[in-house]
This record gives sequence, C-alpha cells and structure tokens, in this order.
Amino acid sequence: MSPKDAQRDASGTSSVQNLDVKLEVIVIPVSDVDRAKEYYERLGWRLDQTPPGIVQFTPHGSWCSVQFGSELTSAAPGSAKAYLIVSDVEAARNALVSAGVEVSDIFHVGPKGPVDGLDPERRSYFSRATFRDPDGNTWLMQEITTRLPGRVEGGVTSFGSATDLASALRRAAAAHGEHEERTGERDENWPDWYAAYMASEQSGEKPPE
Repeated sequence: MSPKDAQRDASGTSSVQNLDVKLEVIVIPVSDVDRAKEYYERLGWRLDQTPPGIVQFTPHGSWCSVQFGSELTSAAPGSAKAYLIVSDVEAARNALVSAGVEVSDIFHVGPKGPVDGLDPERRSYFSRATFRDPDGNTWLMQEITTRLPGRVEGGVTSFGSATDLASALRRAAAAHGEHEERTGERDENWPDWYAAYMASEQSGEKPPE
C-alpha cells in the first residue's frame, strides 16, 4: 500500500465524501411492459431514447429516470415504492386526476399517523398523496418547499422546471411583502432579498428577515 493510499484509509473520508455521485435511474418491476408504458405516458413523463428491451421515463423537472423491461429485474411486479417531490401537492394531484390517474386523497403526517387533508401549517415534508401504477408500484408525492438543514449543500440553488421556479418566486414575493410591512419601507434591493430567500428554502438555512 502506498503512503497516499494509507493516508486515505486512515482518514476514511478523503476519497469517499468528496466523490460526486448522482442518482441516474431506478428500475421498477412490471408484468406488462406495454401497459406500463401507456400508464407512464399518461403521467406526462418524458419517454427517453433507450436500447431495445428497455423503456425509460423521466418525470418533468427530475434528473433521475425510471426504467422497466421484461428482463431488467427479478423483483416481483408491484414491489417498488419511491418518493416524488412537488412544490404544490394540491396542484399536482389535480393535474394527475385530470389526466385520468387514480390518486389518493391528500393527507398529512400527524403525531399519531396519517391525517386527512393538507398539513394545517403547510409545512414541508408533511402533506402527501399516493398513486400506484397498474402493477401496484407505489409513488408517494411529498410537498416540499423548504429543505431540512444539510439536505442540500449550502450555496447550491437549482430548479428543475419553470413551474418550480415560478412557485419559488411567488413564495419569495409573499415573504418579501411581509418584510416590507415589518420595516415600513420599500426595499429597493428586493432582487438580492428574493435570491437569499429562495436559496435559504433549498438549503434549510434561516431566511432573511
């Protein structure tokens, strides 16, 4: 073992914690590829180009895709469960229902378990809805607008779609209006305030006041 390798082993962090790795694809088990393809097209997910025998879809605004095919996995059809993130679970549910997708009623996480309806305080991570593909693979939609601290690296701000960016701008505008009411002054530096607020939502840091 070289001194350099020994140094890596001693720290246990130098080569792993700084490794840039991104989740690319999740394989889901289905029993009927054509039926599954029709279903995921109805969700509005993008059908990607793939080699023969592989069907791949990417949700709008997502960097991670899903794949299925007749010989991709030995897992039982319907055994998969995954989380989807939306900025407005009501709007997302309404859009899916309008497309003919069966979606559960919205519920939120209470102290003793699931409770019907949106979280009263509209807290991130609490309001949810679920739907299942024809095989029973479960997708749980989770409304998130403000990340928990440490979930996203500080200084990294990105939006997966124009819709998410517009929603973030609306929340920033509402918060900025409250800021101006508190100060009693018009804030000419509102672009910087908006930027700081939107970045804090994603990093979980304290928003500007």
